[in-house]
Amino acid sequence: MENEAAPIIAMLISECCQVGLIIISKQVMAAGMSTFIFVSYSNALAAFILLPFSFFLHRSQIPQLNLSLLGWFFLFALTGYLAQIFGFTGIDYSSPTLASAMLNLVPGLTFLLAIILRMEKLNLKTLTCLAKVMGTTVSIAGAFVLTLYEGPPLFNRPPSLHAQKLSLLGEQTTWILGGFLLGVDCVMTASCVIINAIILKKYPAELFVVFFYCFFVAIQSVIVTFTVEKDLNAWSLKPTSRLLAILYSGFFGSAVQVGLLTWCLRMKGPVFVCMFKPLGVAIAAVAGVVFFGDTFYLGSFLGVIIIVLGFYSFMWGKAKEEKISHMSKFDDFSSPTPTVPLLGNNGEETENSAA
Repeated sequence: MENEAAPIIAMLISECCQVGLIIISKQVMAAGMSTFIFVSYSNALAAFILLPFSFFLHRSQIPQLNLSLLGWFFLFALTGYLAQIFGFTGIDYSSPTLASAMLNLVPGLTFLLAIILRMEKLNLKTLTCLAKVMGTTVSIAGAFVLTLYEGPPLFNRPPSLHAQKLSLLGEQTTWILGGFLLGVDCVMTASCVIINAIILKKYPAELFVVFFYCFFVAIQSVIVTFTVEKDLNAWSLKPTSRLLAILYSGFFGSAVQVGLLTWCLRMKGPVFVCMFKPLGVAIAAVAGVVFFGDTFYLGSFLGVIIIVLGFYSFMWGKAKEEKISHMSKFDDFSSPTPTVPLLGNNGEETENSAA
């Protein structure tokens, strides 16, 4: 029972870390901290934390690096950097609920990119593939509902100072802009997943891959930040809330969360990990209302429900597909010699089986 409970507890902690990062980043950016500086500090700290753990975990065998791999790491980091910039900016213009809900688009978008890049075959004659396509389509439709349809308010609290500031720009306008930026974040994140899969085949050392990712993101973000932010005082970590946000982001938002996800992936597989994603939506919705005074509208409720339904449809198809693949491999292993099928092409018993 303990072995069964441990991955569940780990994923609950991981989701809480993710939602915590969304909430804290929104708070410090609402207080005036630059998104570019936040990303720079966070990834530099995460790389610093991950380096010793990477050497410890892979101390028995460290794969060799070459220029080709470094190029892949740079591309991996670039897509990740763009995802973080669009993501944190989108959070600043919207809410934790919208940010967490949009993350459920990532599996479906990854599937679409894999089809475009011919990394996965599209066979609509199979129920599993049809479920994944329908799930992806429904999730994207839910994202449009969540972003474009408001509806009557279900419950709310008095708005925070940040919410009052955004209302001067037009609440609906900023919400749509935030949704668009978060959508771009999901596309970039899906691209990261594809590139990560390619890298892991060439460099099978998960924690080192994450370290190089954070390391290159830190370098890229520092270069961009010095270009964009001319005022050196913007790098100040005062008030203390900025320092605490960076520490949380680097340790819990990156090192702890990535470590738990990697462990759960190895123990239970990607389907188990993804099944916990909708939980983050519920946590973020409550946090958004409690901490930011966000108004929870009917459109948000319907959009979240549609996205989650599409998400589970996709994951059902993925789980069935993996089960069929696993059974097929088991059958091949248990049957070393080719066997004649019991039924012929026309559904009639073959001569060999009749004999």
